[in-house]
Amino acid sequence: MGKRGKLFLIGGGLVLVAGVVVLSAAKRRQPSTEVRMEKVTRRNLTSVVSASGKIEPKRKVDVSSDITGRIVDLPVREGDMVTKGQVVVRINPTQYEAAVQRSEAQLAGAIASATQAQANKDQAERAYTRSRDIRAQNAQLVSQEALEQAETAHRIAVANLEAVSRQVDQARAGLRESQDQLRKTTITAPMAGRITRLAVEEGEVAVPGTFSRETGLLMTISDLSVIQVKVKVDETDVVRIHHGDSTEISIDAFPDTTFTGRVTEIKNSSVAGATSGNSGLNTDQAVDYEVIVTLDDPPAGVRPDLSATARIITDTRRGMLSVPIIALTVRPASDTMAPDTSARGAAKRPATRTGIAATGAAGQDTATGRKHDIEGVFVVDTLTMAARFRPVRVGIAGDEYFEVLSGVRENETIVAGPYQAIRDLKNQSKVRATQGGNRGGPQPARN
Repeated sequence: MGKRGKLFLIGGGLVLVAGVVVLSAAKRRQPSTEVRMEKVTRRNLTSVVSASGKIEPKRKVDVSSDITGRIVDLPVREGDMVTKGQVVVRINPTQYEAAVQRSEAQLAGAIASATQAQANKDQAERAYTRSRDIRAQNAQLVSQEALEQAETAHRIAVANLEAVSRQVDQARAGLRESQDQLRKTTITAPMAGRITRLAVEEGEVAVPGTFSRETGLLMTISDLSVIQVKVKVDETDVVRIHHGDSTEISIDAFPDTTFTGRVTEIKNSSVAGATSGNSGLNTDQAVDYEVIVTLDDPPAGVRPDLSATARIITDTRRGMLSVPIIALTVRPASDTMAPDTSARGAAKRPATRTGIAATGAAGQDTATGRKHDIEGVFVVDTLTMAARFRPVRVGIAGDEYFEVLSGVRENETIVAGPYQAIRDLKNQSKVRATQGGNRGGPQPARN
């Protein structure tokens, strides 16, 4: 080879080396996404359902009147403690006392009529018996017609006595009714407790609450020895709640104190929420279920209808692998690569949480053949700083972390935020750690 050829060959080699160097430098300068990183570690997780509601006593009674009348005495005030049988309202008894007197007079008249009817019956019976005996001895002394008339008179007397006896019973029932109405002019407490609502004042007219409960309400007596919190829980969460679940209760009126309680009742019928729009359709209707929590040690001074929030603890797990809730994302199966099958522990068949269709290895529904989004996290290769999407299967959710059942291993580094970065991150994208924003992840390189 000539000198010129050698020079040409050496020049070509230098150009090739220069190209490789340039491409390598360009690759090193490839833009990366700034993210917060965190290592997969074990934590104690607590699954909680939060719901708001209000304080209510376990037992309360709305006191109303069974009669109409003006209130002449109201010996109690709102907030007073009362005992069972204590007088709480007196209604003007004048007209009811008069009704009792009228009923007593009617009963006395009926009894007098009954006495007279009894005497008439006895006299008719004696006359009929005498006529029958005389005719039996001598038919010429008493005619058949006279005997029949005596018998008829006796039967009429018996019927009159029966009718008057029924009038006596009716008069007695009327008297009992009048006396009962008179007794109802004095209203007593049906149970011991505190008067938590007083809806009337002395001088107002009490009316029966036959057609309107609010109209007839006089007062409400509550037993504050057992206090409950009634909360509304969404239909998607109520299935996780069970009788006896431990609960933390926060009452707005006691901001610096947290109270404990337990779930004592879960309603089987729903409490429908407000519908969206004015169409009246239930397609956008929120469905809640009422859950009742009983406080273990209610505070002194607690009152019905105070606003409260309950944190119902539905499950507790200790020492479980976990990832931040914000780190969990979804990607279409077509946008993700096949799961890692290396010893790094990637899942071959990702499974989704309850409520999402089961999928195969490529995110395909095994029943319908449709492709679904896959849940997973971005695992960071600490050597190349490339973020690879990896499907995971999660369990219970704590306040900030998900339990991981499969898909990642302890001490692997994942992308833990921020939200927008995770949302926009592509598979195999380069990442760099946020300055001072990592929790156990790799530290950014220093120049």
